[in-house]
Amino acid sequence: MRVLVTGGAGFIGSHYVRTMLDGGYPGYESAGVTVLDALTYAGDRANLPAAHPRLRFVRGNVCDLPLLLSLLPGHDAVVHFAAESHVDRSLGDAAAFFRSNVVGTQTVLEAALVSGVGRVVHVSTDEVYGSIDQGSWTEDRPLAPNSPYSASKAGSDLAARSYWRTHGLDVRITRCSNNYGPYQHVEKMIPLFTTRLLAGLTVPLYGDGSHVREWLHVDDHCRAVQLVLDGGRAGEIYNIGSGNARTNRELAELLARLCGADASLIRRVADRKGHDRRYALDDGKIRRELGYAPRVPFERGLADTVAWYRRHTERWPHRVPVRAALD
Repeated sequence: MRVLVTGGAGFIGSHYVRTMLDGGYPGYESAGVTVLDALTYAGDRANLPAAHPRLRFVRGNVCDLPLLLSLLPGHDAVVHFAAESHVDRSLGDAAAFFRSNVVGTQTVLEAALVSGVGRVVHVSTDEVYGSIDQGSWTEDRPLAPNSPYSASKAGSDLAARSYWRTHGLDVRITRCSNNYGPYQHVEKMIPLFTTRLLAGLTVPLYGDGSHVREWLHVDDHCRAVQLVLDGGRAGEIYNIGSGNARTNRELAELLARLCGADASLIRRVADRKGHDRRYALDDGKIRRELGYAPRVPFERGLADTVAWYRRHTERWPHRVPVRAALD
């Protein structure tokens, strides 16, 4: 078994790769893993083992079709994590998001089709659904993205569906809630707030802080992705949730307590353009069909994450950016 993992040096992709190399996924204990990553600002080769007999690392871009066509023959599956993922950055440079997320995904799909790869898992996000005031989204909910980032991910989802419907490529799509855990880039809310609070610095909270997000530990997310790779159905979409919903203010206050910081360091700032109020996933489908259930309790997972950043000060930037990074 050989698996190509795009974006495998990023936060989520590297966790997936490390777990597979550690024998954490039954049936894949001897699988060879090829990681393709462009090593942009959010990717870090240090997130992966320096050397491993089952790991091959290739630095490259998912938009590079000749490179993909040279890599993919002999692989049994592709797990496609690679994406630009920061909402704030997409507001100022939307073109980069559509290029990486839409064109990059189409290129990966085309290369998989031409190379005869058996399965592709396309990793997406709950943000493609837009915002929901009450209840939760099922997989048949119409897409209504509200930011350039989420619009680019919705476009990539539609590209994936088209390759299944038109060409018969075995593509499975996952849509997850907000991830957290060790190794996450410090532009995102939890590591940003954690590193600043530990340093005694203020943290920026968008608007009134009442925006609601559902938080999923990266290990639970990656286990779900593996379940979809193993047992999912071609052309199907699987929501991956946790049930751990918090307002951003509640999360900020919890992080302040875990960091031993005063809540007065939480400072309200002007709200983000087009900021979605609430996300909520109905993950009944993946639970029923594939036996998924999250294992990491939110309070324990968050405390462990804070402790990890406390130990790993080398992950802190020299000057932590004062940017509200909530998605």
